[in-house]
Amino acid sequence: MKFESYPFEKLNTLLADITAPTDKELIALTIGEPQFETPSFIQEALKNSSSLLKKYPKTAGEDETRKAILSFNKKRFNIELKNEEIIPCFGTREVLFNFPQFLLFDVKDPVMAFTNPFYQIYEGAAIASRAKIILLNLNVENYFKPSMSEEQMQEADLVILNFPNNPTASVLSLDELGEWVKLALKHDFVLLNDECYSEIYTNTPPPSLLEAAIHIGHISLKNILVINSISKRSSAPGLRSGFIAGDATILKDYMQYRTYIGCASPLPLQAAASAAWLDEEHVAVSRRIYKKNFEIAQELLGTPIPEASFYIWLRVDDEIALTIRLFKEHHVKVLPGSYLGREDENGKNPGKGYIRIALVHNPEKTRTALEAIKLCLNS
Repeated sequence: MKFESYPFEKLNTLLADITAPTDKELIALTIGEPQFETPSFIQEALKNSSSLLKKYPKTAGEDETRKAILSFNKKRFNIELKNEEIIPCFGTREVLFNFPQFLLFDVKDPVMAFTNPFYQIYEGAAIASRAKIILLNLNVENYFKPSMSEEQMQEADLVILNFPNNPTASVLSLDELGEWVKLALKHDFVLLNDECYSEIYTNTPPPSLLEAAIHIGHISLKNILVINSISKRSSAPGLRSGFIAGDATILKDYMQYRTYIGCASPLPLQAAASAAWLDEEHVAVSRRIYKKNFEIAQELLGTPIPEASFYIWLRVDDEIALTIRLFKEHHVKVLPGSYLGREDENGKNPGKGYIRIALVHNPEKTRTALEAIKLCLNS
């Protein structure tokens, strides 16, 4: 198998011979990792359950964790999921990589479609699955919302959406997601939405694909799946807690597959995650910080405040030159958009000409970094 270098590896290579000013603190706006303390009650739950390290965890997840995830979905999306319609997982990156391999294993000449630009694990999963890739370009012309031709939908076995979107910050409405559900049923492909940014919103909570399925009367959730994670929601990427939910028939077999891959979450981590999934107050605090950061960006860069995520997808003249200059002159790191995308059949990379800015710091540090970006853009 041959995998592409990760975007951050490419960035390190780009900046390897560049000397940054030593009198300025490095501000990295590259990785989607919240730079805030994990809430103390989550840390306490982890400490207080350390004695559970003497026990093996269940691959299916503990009852406490399952109940917490079911409760989250009920409170957040008003979805009454059954126990067999969820699987707690060790974050969602592992699911995004191994689920396509499980799903497509017995498919002759599998085809996998996903949004472009994208979270690179989608591509890695397609490569590991020996799947043909269909890229769903997100650009300003389609308002950063994907579409597929009838021929592509007939060909696809698995379609991965990612809304709220990384990196473009676009959102699909309940009705738009409902149309995707109808297409998945009409053309019989499995549709998975990566919803890891669903809880980082500025005003209106974004809908879930499962919510949309039920809204149009698709109660069985056949062919429909979502994943979600605590990493962004609770400033706890190291906790590695997520879930996959939806089609119970698919999940039954996937659960059996998971017993072989050794991805059960340690019991203390599950105890801490359960506390996090059940609490909403700490998430509201984070949302207020991210919204303030977006307001600073609007003030300095004139960018609109997006509905969700903590990213700015900023159009620039020369993404590589700007990335180098920001690091060389201001010790600020951003990510070139082309590193997050791939060229389509027409040789066009929809990420080219953009930089992704992750507003994951406190407002003071965010302002310092955005002032540097403004200075570079204006000179």
